[in-house]
Amino acid sequence: MHKHQNRMYKRKYTTTGLLAAFLAILKSFTCSGFELSMKASSSSSSPMSNRFVTNKMCPFAQKAWIALECSETPFKMEEISLYGANGKPDWFWKLNPDGTVPVLVAATAKGRPDAIIADSEDILNSFVAGDVIGGNGVLTCDENQEQSLFQKQQWWRDTIQRRVNPIGKSAVLGAGKTKLYDLLHDLNSEVVGPYLCGDRVTVADCAAFPFLWRIHNEFGLDEVNKNSNLLSWLRTCEGNPAFQKTVQNSWWWWW
Repeated sequence: MHKHQNRMYKRKYTTTGLLAAFLAILKSFTCSGFELSMKASSSSSSPMSNRFVTNKMCPFAQKAWIALECSETPFKMEEISLYGANGKPDWFWKLNPDGTVPVLVAATAKGRPDAIIADSEDILNSFVAGDVIGGNGVLTCDENQEQSLFQKQQWWRDTIQRRVNPIGKSAVLGAGKTKLYDLLHDLNSEVVGPYLCGDRVTVADCAAFPFLWRIHNEFGLDEVNKNSNLLSWLRTCEGNPAFQKTVQNSWWWWW
């Protein structure tokens, strides 16, 4: 029985050797350019090629998270605590000396170091420019070829930062809601629909959703001020799986 098994093993070994020889011959006919392109494709399409350091409760980090989800960009999420005994680890301070989230360590072309993008607005800018690789390109917007869309989404981003955030903060802290309601009424007329700038998701939606969603949870976007366009937009985003993934039961304000 032992000898029989040994003969079987030898026959298998011989067959394996023939197969290896055949593959070696076949490989000699393989185009080196094709082989290299396959290796490059495998490297660039790694599902963990982009590293996203965040805290899920932060609205600024949520902006970038939405962009990653909408663009179907492959990434690995690393969530850190920002406060308390288990706060920011040493490696994070080395990654971003300012100590803020989010941070996107974005993969670049082969042979170049990864790009560390340590600001939510800069991360959105990278998506607009098409600098974040591996996604579907839905957030890319050429300023020259799509000038109207580019300006519209930039208007929304500026408005969120310069008006919504400070006025919303004042309202939450008890300074009165009149200015906030007036602002929401102004924004309502700017919604193109179904998304802020039209039929497709843009970085304007990524930038606006975390903040207007929080305001809606606190005061309501439509129930008080009858801003049907704004509320319809919010419902559209809430129905989008990319946005849904980023909504948390526990969340922070932006101060």
